[in-house]
Amino acid sequence: MLRTFVFTIALLLIAGTAALAQTSAKPPQAANPLELGTKEERAACAQDAVKYCGELIKDDAQPDVFAITSCMQANRQKLSAACRQVLDNRPQ
Repeated sequence: MLRTFVFTIALLLIAGTAALAQTSAKPPQAANPLELGTKEERAACAQDAVKYCGELIKDDAQPDVFAITSCMQANRQKLSAACRQVLDNRPQ
């Protein structure tokens, strides 16, 4: 009886640990959220993004794409013609 109880507890601990390990695994992330868009689109806006919204781009943190996009929209009139064209062609 005691052996069955100990075996059941051990089995539950092993199963619980395995289930926890599976649920705590992080989902895969995009390599870099700033790499949205084509290579040409990124090239057209890279200098403008750094110039007008550089304070939002931090090397050690995951960039807030929505904040950067909002910043770019707010500075739309200052952006290069190529970057404005990219923003005009992107879905809102």
